[in-house]
Amino acid sequence: MNLTIKDIAKKAGVSPATVSKVINNYNGVSTKTIKKVSDVIASTGYQPTFSAKTLTTKKSNLIGLIYAGKVNVDFTHPFFNEVVTALKKAIGLLGYDIIMFSNEHFNQDNGSYLARCRHFHVDGCLIIAGEEIEDAIYELVESDIPCIGIDLEINGPRSSFVMTDNVNLSRKVVQHLYLHSIKDIGFIGGKKDSAIAMFREKGYLQAMNQLGLEVKKEWVAYGDFHEESGYNAMQRILESKPYPKAVYATSDLMAIGAIRAIKESGLSVPEDIRLVGCDDIDACRYIEPQLTTIKQDKDRLGKLAAYMLNDLINGKSQLDPAFIDSELIVRESCGSSMTTSKVL
Repeated sequence: MNLTIKDIAKKAGVSPATVSKVINNYNGVSTKTIKKVSDVIASTGYQPTFSAKTLTTKKSNLIGLIYAGKVNVDFTHPFFNEVVTALKKAIGLLGYDIIMFSNEHFNQDNGSYLARCRHFHVDGCLIIAGEEIEDAIYELVESDIPCIGIDLEINGPRSSFVMTDNVNLSRKVVQHLYLHSIKDIGFIGGKKDSAIAMFREKGYLQAMNQLGLEVKKEWVAYGDFHEESGYNAMQRILESKPYPKAVYATSDLMAIGAIRAIKESGLSVPEDIRLVGCDDIDACRYIEPQLTTIKQDKDRLGKLAAYMLNDLINGKSQLDPAFIDSELIVRESCGSSMTTSKVL
């Protein structure tokens, strides 16, 4: 039988309001009454409801997980799937459960993440970057609820973020090609309103300028981090001759699409055009040719996000952002002369 506060109140001979005050450690209840109610609770094995326990401890041990953006991050996305797996393990070991918030419209709160976080009494939120970030995210970040962004730069009174150093990531690609005498380097970027895409393009442009390499507009195209957009972007690059000697695509999925476009045009990878991707998803090892790519430390991204959020929840007033290094994994798509190169 599931007991209620009313049942406990009846057994103790007090009002339900008094039982609630005892459970929630409110003032104004005599020591004698507290003992009477506590004895009844102990003898019946009564378990306070979620809301009562939350009010008592001021912690729910619940973490909100938000895939931010009007364009949803797909649950099957190979990069974020690995990050969330690491995050889930780390946050569980720290004693939390995860509740995932949809970004679909809630009639009762006009889609407010903050209102939903208040409703479920979450201790903090992990926010994963998507595209076209909603204003509701920034309302949440500006609140007193601890938040950590993953690949999303957020700045609030109790927030911070963790991301790969995307500028340096792109520099490594250009420098590696340059060290192997490849100077004609094309570029396939992500959406221009994506912060990650902007950082990666910034690193590409900085390295090209620093090394005195020409950035040809006809060798630069943009996609949306997915395969089909990489295919279309590569087709646009191939409309002009001469072709670049190498193309850096800022996601592996776009690089895979680019390889398909190159093959369909009658050209070959890496003999005619070398390809470099980014993220080191599992598919890189199995396509033909195997894809050279930048490996992000997805496990560390997830774990750092979990531990940083835990610190904010437990009293850290503020944390500096954490930037994680990456490594270049050289495979067949850069040519046999490069595959023996040391990982950068």
